[in-house]
Amino acid sequence: MNALDAPGREQALRDTIRRKAGLRQFYEDVYGQYAECLSRCPTGGVVVELGSGAGFARECIPGLISSDVIVYRQVSCVFDARRMPFARASLSAILMFNVFHHIANVAAFLSEASDLLKPGGRLLIVDQHPGWISAPILRYAHHEHYDPWARQWQFAADGPLSGANGALAWIVFQRDRELFQNQFPQLRLRHYKPHSPLSYWLAGGLKSWSLLPGPFYPFARRLDKWLARLSPQLCSFVSIELERV
Repeated sequence: MNALDAPGREQALRDTIRRKAGLRQFYEDVYGQYAECLSRCPTGGVVVELGSGAGFARECIPGLISSDVIVYRQVSCVFDARRMPFARASLSAILMFNVFHHIANVAAFLSEASDLLKPGGRLLIVDQHPGWISAPILRYAHHEHYDPWARQWQFAADGPLSGANGALAWIVFQRDRELFQNQFPQLRLRHYKPHSPLSYWLAGGLKSWSLLPGPFYPFARRLDKWLARLSPQLCSFVSIELERV
């Protein structure tokens, strides 16, 4: 087993997220996007986060079901995103952060999501975006595979975290947007919003180091927003919202 896929990493990852104030605040911003998305979703259905890992979304979103494909102790349930244990049209929302680019067969996942979401239900994907800043980092300084020229959406995966294509969200929803719309007409792309050019990288991601102390995070976010307005091509992350119609 690749070390990235080992369940025993859970506590170390959890400690890293909690200890690094800048990174923790980045996660809180993502969970704020979750809450905003939920305000547009139908009520009465299940809300599930995929790939929860060592995050803390359940503390921010009441009633959220956390999940992962890796057997982490503190998630609600363990399953593959392509075969979810829910009834048809029972989900109000599917939420995911830094997960989409690890799904080796996203067509199968999108088909499953389409079946399980209620009419008006939403799929929110917060993932990597290959901008001018992030593309060199993802290509040369990141441990995950990155291939914006991949001809297919699928890729070979040795494990749930060790397998990846860091450009996958951009490939599916921008480069191949027409193909996505033709294959999944029941999933309406409501927005593709690039954001966060610098703050995640300054916080060091899930590495042990950080260049972004907590008190400086608000300034970093203001800088991020200014850079994103200057050009979306500077952005390192994207929020993609799909609605089941």
